[in-house]
Amino acid sequence: MTETAVSHAGSHISRREERIGMLLVFLSALMWSFGGAIARFIEVDDSWTVVFWRSFWAAVFLLGFMAWRDGLRGTLKLFRSMGLPGLAVALCFAVASTSFVVALAYTTVANILLMQAGVPLFAALIGWLVFRERVSGPTWIAIAAVICGVAIMVSESFNGQVSPIGDGLALLIAMVFSIATVITRRFAHVRMTPATCLGTILAGIFAATQVEAFVVSPRDMGFLFAFGALNLGLGLAFFATGARLVPAAIAALLGCFEPILGPIWVWLIHGEVPSARTIVGGAVVFTALLVHIGLEFRRQSRPVRPGVTGMPSPH
Repeated sequence: MTETAVSHAGSHISRREERIGMLLVFLSALMWSFGGAIARFIEVDDSWTVVFWRSFWAAVFLLGFMAWRDGLRGTLKLFRSMGLPGLAVALCFAVASTSFVVALAYTTVANILLMQAGVPLFAALIGWLVFRERVSGPTWIAIAAVICGVAIMVSESFNGQVSPIGDGLALLIAMVFSIATVITRRFAHVRMTPATCLGTILAGIFAATQVEAFVVSPRDMGFLFAFGALNLGLGLAFFATGARLVPAAIAALLGCFEPILGPIWVWLIHGEVPSARTIVGGAVVFTALLVHIGLEFRRQSRPVRPGVTGMPSPH
């Protein structure tokens, strides 16, 4: 999980680095997908208490990781050098993690998941409008397939009730995560691990102002540690390292493995059998992602034409 320094712009990232980036972003989605299964073990009633301790342990993990990798002075230097791009990414992750908890009080998880299916589309549009990062035809097709697949997965949960606040926050989550993905890719020379760490700190501070009680049982604290350090913190470290190496639309697509794998872990660990529509929708998304990733690796394996540098074609 070494975060290789990149001294050149994101468009000059080599094919090998791009492949590593794709693997790391997938690993971030894999770690995040365990969130639902871990949360089932936590018996704390106040959701803000969960947010606080999850953010706390994620921040501790990320600070420890950076201190181990870069030393104390190097870690401080990383925070000072992340600049406005890093601050923007930190705010995005803080807003996303906080809005998720608030949105659950107004709308269904199904609606939030459907909004999150739009992250690849939002990331592609933002990258194209702001930075003129072209999106290929196969990527657009994969984005459409992902949205359709997630729509099938959550269709059974729709009850016809629309909450402007809840659905607005769900849309906000998708937008800020898309912005964070695009910024991380665009400013590939900036290490975003301290930015994600700052995001967890900000989310924890806000949760501390809303929490009813900080005391939890030793059993719950153990699961909260896993929920924060491994599920959130390690996932953020993978994402911050990998998203800077791949096009924003592809990074967002790989992130869609999270809502696909999540129900599988809950099923295997807690015996909650997914519905037929969940299985069908998940199969659509999983197939679309595998096909698109296979096409990407096939494209990257083609020999570079004479006179062309080793950078990948823009998407």
